[in-house]
Amino acid sequence: MSEHTAKAFDTDLQDLARMVAEMGGLAEKQIADSVDALARRDSTLAQRVIQLDPSIDSLQHEIEEKAILTIARRQPMAVDLRETVGALRVSNDLERIGDLAKNIGKRVVALDGEFHPVKVIRGVEHMADLVLGQLKDVLDAYARRDAAKALAVWNGDEEIDAVNNSLFRELLTYMMEDPRNITFCTHLLFCAKNIERMGDHATNIAETVYFMVEGRALGDERPKGDTTSFATMPFRN
Repeated sequence: MSEHTAKAFDTDLQDLARMVAEMGGLAEKQIADSVDALARRDSTLAQRVIQLDPSIDSLQHEIEEKAILTIARRQPMAVDLRETVGALRVSNDLERIGDLAKNIGKRVVALDGEFHPVKVIRGVEHMADLVLGQLKDVLDAYARRDAAKALAVWNGDEEIDAVNNSLFRELLTYMMEDPRNITFCTHLLFCAKNIERMGDHATNIAETVYFMVEGRALGDERPKGDTTSFATMPFRN
């Protein structure tokens, strides 16, 4: 690779990293705002979460196009190829996180005026805080190319699953105790599952970072503590 080509390739990688960082910031905001809207019954904020999703989708498309053109033009090898493909994979996971946050926003809008037992929201907020921490850490690991930090995120998924399992049982109890809780708790079950899936995407990113740095995939099966069989389903009006 000539010096000029090498510099051009470095610029391409910097552009990809910048767009991934921007996308990560938007995804973090989506998570925080969607759960805040749920906790405060704020339909206006929920609408903003829904409206922000196209911006994340647009960035994902830009990263995809940039990565494909970079591979076609530069024909990178070894670590350079892993860097390019890594940005593409990370952006796909961030796009899915945005979709999951949008689903929560739609449920908040649908729940406007429904009876809300406040106590059950706390478990959802706690799980969201854990996921946000994981996402922040894994994006930092991506920016720093820190395989050890990525591995720590990968191993931390079990805690999120444990909270999800506990919340699942608590919500079922609330529904059995008072029929007025059924509609809200059913929506909340889906919201909790969406948040748990966000954690899964954070661990996907951790696997990508590890591969980018080490040049090999993680050999062990991912720790998984989710014992619920509640499916993740998008909410449609």
